[in-house]
Amino acid sequence: MPELPDVVLYVESLDRLLKDQVVKNIRVRSPSVLQTYDPMIDEMVGRRITGFSRRGKRIVWEFEPTMFFVVHPMIAGRFHWKRSGYAAKSKRDLLAVDLDEGTMVLTEASTQKRARAWLLRSKQDVDRLDAGGINVLECNATEFDRALRKENRTLKRALTNPKTFDGIGNAYSDEILLAARLSPLRRTDQLSDAESKRLYEATQTTLRWWIEHLRESNGDRFPEKVTAFRPEMKAHGKFGEPCRDCGAPIQRIRYASNECNYCPGCQTEGRILSDRSLARLLKDDWPKTLDDLED
Repeated sequence: MPELPDVVLYVESLDRLLKDQVVKNIRVRSPSVLQTYDPMIDEMVGRRITGFSRRGKRIVWEFEPTMFFVVHPMIAGRFHWKRSGYAAKSKRDLLAVDLDEGTMVLTEASTQKRARAWLLRSKQDVDRLDAGGINVLECNATEFDRALRKENRTLKRALTNPKTFDGIGNAYSDEILLAARLSPLRRTDQLSDAESKRLYEATQTTLRWWIEHLRESNGDRFPEKVTAFRPEMKAHGKFGEPCRDCGAPIQRIRYASNECNYCPGCQTEGRILSDRSLARLLKDDWPKTLDDLED
């Protein structure tokens, strides 16, 4: 799923490429992507794009006269910039927006079709879609701590809860927690003030570094390869690989369709956290420390 750094890059790239262009046509191949019927999606046609903005993981297209097209890519939704006249007949194509200089296509590489789009008449309607999490790039340490401790959750769940923090997902939460040297299963009510501040600083540093890195690596190109698994990541998707900081093998906890990656050497004082399904299967053979893992 595109997360905060990826969404920032999308917004900047869309704004640079499409601002001031006029919508010539919109073609919807998968009607299930549309979450609104009034106004009709055809009301985008003939409108000039005035800019783009971000609401959590949602990307907001802004039009003149006042109208907003909000897209949540979910896990597998992606934007692709195509030449004018692109057919948009692939099974992955959800909708295509024809513009002055080309066609912007929203695709989804999944059979579940979770990506969503809304056409809205007012900023107030856009606000109603906001889950309410604070913007972690604009808050201070006190505001961050207050949001973090609002509910007693694991740090992993707190960071990825859109009602708490705005735009952090599975991938970057792994990177943040490694940078903060904190266990993903630590409870928010167990943190000291110093640890909360360390998590705040790790969140700021990690997300800002990734935004700048994506900007530099992408250049002026439209971001066609948005992924949750990047070779530069230290924890996420690195199961079994040595931690770049301490050398311990990166571990994972699987749950539902996700997994949480962490370093036992840097984050859990050498303890291997329980993967529920594997722990049930292995019982007493489940390794509890790095020494057990090596044995």
